[in-house]
Amino acid sequence: MGLSYLVYPGAHHTRFHHALGCMHLMTKAVDVLRIKGIEISDQERQGLQIAILLHDIGHGPFSHAMEQSIVEGIHHEKLSLMFMESLNKKYNGSLDLAIALFSGNYHRKFFNQLIASQLDMDRLDYLKRDSFYTGVAEGSINSERMISMLHVQNDTLVIEKKGIYSVEKFLVARRLMYWQVYLHKTSFAAEGVIIRVLKRAKELVQSGIQLPCSDALAYFLSHKIGPHNFDEDTLHLFSQLDDYDVVSALKSWQSHTDFVLSSLSKMIINRQLPQIKIQAKPFKDSDLVAKKKSLMQSNQLTMHEASYFVFDGIMENVAYDKNKPPIFILSKSKKMTDVIDASDQLNLHALSKAVQKYFVCYPKGIL
Repeated sequence: MGLSYLVYPGAHHTRFHHALGCMHLMTKAVDVLRIKGIEISDQERQGLQIAILLHDIGHGPFSHAMEQSIVEGIHHEKLSLMFMESLNKKYNGSLDLAIALFSGNYHRKFFNQLIASQLDMDRLDYLKRDSFYTGVAEGSINSERMISMLHVQNDTLVIEKKGIYSVEKFLVARRLMYWQVYLHKTSFAAEGVIIRVLKRAKELVQSGIQLPCSDALAYFLSHKIGPHNFDEDTLHLFSQLDDYDVVSALKSWQSHTDFVLSSLSKMIINRQLPQIKIQAKPFKDSDLVAKKKSLMQSNQLTMHEASYFVFDGIMENVAYDKNKPPIFILSKSKKMTDVIDASDQLNLHALSKAVQKYFVCYPKGIL
C-alpha cells in the first residue's frame, strides 16, 4: 500500500498478509476446479501455491517507489522471478514447476491465468483486503462467489454465466479503488516525494557525500543498479531492504545540511506533504517554470534543485484492459464471450477505456 496509511490510517497491512491470502484463495480455486472435473495433480496444485505465494516477493520498500529511484529498469516481477530461481537452487529444483507456471511456460495455460490475468487470485485478494483495511466500502468484492463460478474451457479460465454480476461488481470496484485509494492524490504526492528523496540521496552519495543509513540501503545508493549488474549478491542485499530502512534514513536525513534532502525528508516524517493539482489536460510548461523560479528565489536554489520540489506527470486508470486477454463468460451452451459483450451494463464499456489525468506537485505556499 506504499504511503496510503497517510490517508487511511488502517492501511498498515503488508505484502506478507496479501501473499498468504492469495495462497489461500488459490487453494480454494484449485479445489473448485477439481470438483468440476478439471484434472489437477498434487504437484500442479503445489506449484500454483508456491507461485502465488512468491508472486510479489520482488517488491521493494514502499511498493513501486523503489522501481523508480534506487533500482533502474527492473520490474518487480523480474525480481520475483530472480528470487524464485535463487530459492530453486537452494531447494534442488523443487520450484521448477512453480517457475514454469509463474512465467507462463507451462503447457496448461489456464494455470498462469490463476496467477496473473485480469481476474486472478492476486486481484481477488488485494481488492477485498485493501477495501477492508482502508474502510473504502466501494472496493469490497465477493471473491468467494467468483471462485465458486470458475471453470475451464478450451484450456482457458472462464466464469460461469451466473457469476457475471460478481465480475461486473469486481470491475467497478477496481476502478473505484484506483481513484479513491491507489491513486489518491495525497498518497500519490507522498510517493512522488519519497522517490525524489531517494534520488537526491543517491545523487549526494555518488558525489562523495556520506549519508547515515543501513548497509543494504547504502549499497544501492552508492551503486548504479540495473538489469546488467543485478546478480545473486545484489539480490541478497535487496532482500535485506524493507520500509524500516527507508523511514530510519529519513529520520536521520531531515537534519542534514543539504536543503533538498532535509526538506523532502521532513515532508514525509512531519506529513507536510506538497500541494497537488489534478486536471484533464496537461499543465503549461510556463506555469511549472514559474513555480520553480519562485522556489529558487525564496530558497536560493538552482533549477535542478527546484525540480525536486516541483514535478508533474500523468496518472492512468484502466479497470479492464481490452489489449490483454479478456475475462470470458461461459454460457450454458459452452460459448465463451468477453464480459464486455456478455454484460448488459453499458458502463463496462467505459471501464475498458484508459482514463488519464495530469498532475503537478509543489510545496504549499507557492502560488
